[in-house]
Amino acid sequence: MTVDQQNTEEDFSRVRLPNIKESEMFGVADQLMGASRIKVMCEDGVSRMGRIPGKIRKRMWIREGDLLIVKVWDFQPDKCDIKFRYTKTQASNLSRRNKIPKSLDVF
Repeated sequence: MTVDQQNTEEDFSRVRLPNIKESEMFGVADQLMGASRIKVMCEDGVSRMGRIPGKIRKRMWIREGDLLIVKVWDFQPDKCDIKFRYTKTQASNLSRRNKIPKSLDVF
């Protein structure tokens, strides 16, 4: 394997995208509310209260302005669960590849 082949393989890293069938979408963390809750601006233009599950709360810190994947609650559409947080590098890579909707693209 040459050096050129190795560099191109490292450039394309696999990142998780929202699963539309499971009502997942992109969101941006707007405001930290405390008690593992965050106000999230979703790609459909609705501001929702996001809940950070314990699995994610213990592994990664979420700050204002982070790109997230959220799953909207079926029975209460003004709330959502946070499923994944992108790093700044992953978010800018998705932005360059035009995967993020224009309403959220601040990266």
